[in-house]
Amino acid sequence: MQEILELQSKIVPELVEVLEKRYNVLRTIFYNQPIGRRMLASELNLGERIVRNEIDLLKSQNLIEINTPGMTVTKDGQHVLEGLKDLIHQTKGLNDIEKNIKSFLGLKDVVIVPGNVEENPATLKELGKAAANYVKSIIKDSDIIAITGGSTVKEVVEEFPKVSNISDVLVIPARGGMGRKVESQANYLAAALANKVEGTYKLLHIPENVSSKVLEGLLKEKQIKEVIDNIHNADILIYGIGNAIHMAKKRGLSEEYISKLEKLGAVGEAFGCYFNKDSQVVLENTPIGININDAKKINTHIAVAAGENKVEAIIATEMNNSNAVLVTDEAAGRKIADLIKIYRWNNSFILINLI
Repeated sequence: MQEILELQSKIVPELVEVLEKRYNVLRTIFYNQPIGRRMLASELNLGERIVRNEIDLLKSQNLIEINTPGMTVTKDGQHVLEGLKDLIHQTKGLNDIEKNIKSFLGLKDVVIVPGNVEENPATLKELGKAAANYVKSIIKDSDIIAITGGSTVKEVVEEFPKVSNISDVLVIPARGGMGRKVESQANYLAAALANKVEGTYKLLHIPENVSSKVLEGLLKEKQIKEVIDNIHNADILIYGIGNAIHMAKKRGLSEEYISKLEKLGAVGEAFGCYFNKDSQVVLENTPIGININDAKKINTHIAVAAGENKVEAIIATEMNNSNAVLVTDEAAGRKIADLIKIYRWNNSFILINLI
């Protein structure tokens, strides 16, 4: 199959481009249904005339329906979407990119979804679905899942399928609360995920930024201590990755703290830890919940992050993390792959000069 696809892309590359375009149109309708034509054109960043032509074709093939509220994907359309997923993956050569990144960064696994989250919001939903399916494939009875907050992790929970073949799963927030949006905070997401897996959950009622004196007293509370103990024994950790300075500002940290991060060269952030370009933790937030030492003991990390603007942070936080499964988008994956090529070429060039 791979050889056929490669030959096809060389002889009739326009067919591959058309296939990808129509797949993106159908996928975007599915994740935003019901959706109107103008909104669809805006989501895809395409002209209305082009979108109209694609809609007419999809409708003629009974892949979508058009009603007053907007367009929706039919059962046949959903079947086509599922069937095309692996084909698109192979056509774009994403399997090779996954293997390359996995080997170079020293990760447990890498999953890349087609598309660019910065250009098509539907890609973020596909990212969440891919991460959710990966977790579903490894989760087992009596597992403890620790989960952080954030908009990307929220997509993972929302796309998580109902699971009823496992029992006694406990879901807990990995960190204290952050931000104003309740629906993307760790406590809320832990409860929502527990519902999807028919498990139980515990909450961590502590904001991230509290004084040491207040924290010392809170950690003595029985309910809070139980959650912290569960975090230490977690089997799976699900988290997002962010730009260090952006996340520090989002957490409302002081200018002095942010200045310190800049001086220390922090570029990436994950579960409250700030990493430099050498993948070293240079600073940690107030230790409420999981810290870097706890994280290292957890068997499987599901790191979910996408977009070219996250590449530096992804490499900084995930390099040599043998427990990590990176779920990212095509744009970030290709940029990481390009950086790997540059790194290897420079090393070869240096070696040649030394010889």
